[in-house]
Amino acid sequence: MKLIWDIYEIESDADTLHGVMLRGRIRKFVIEHCITCLTENASDKKNVVRFALLTGTDPSSVTKFTQEIIPGVAISKVMGEVENPVLSKLKVNDLTRYSIG
Repeated sequence: MKLIWDIYEIESDADTLHGVMLRGRIRKFVIEHCITCLTENASDKKNVVRFALLTGTDPSSVTKFTQEIIPGVAISKVMGEVENPVLSKLKVNDLTRYSIG
């Protein structure tokens, strides 16, 4: 069975998103609400946290929760329908960059 994911970015000009346990807080929220989710700090963009939800999952509860704990964050979908996503560097998800063998 393939799992297909949509990737979202959380950004803020006013608040620091790394080092404030944001990923862990999102993880606890999704576990308590039975939502399958991945989350990671971006290494290719400053002050960005990414999360991925299975394609077809409504992101509004995660978005609302994140905006409640850090008002003013911007959340946007940056990639859709990605198999086995890497969240830290989006360019890794471009399969045309690689060959096998």
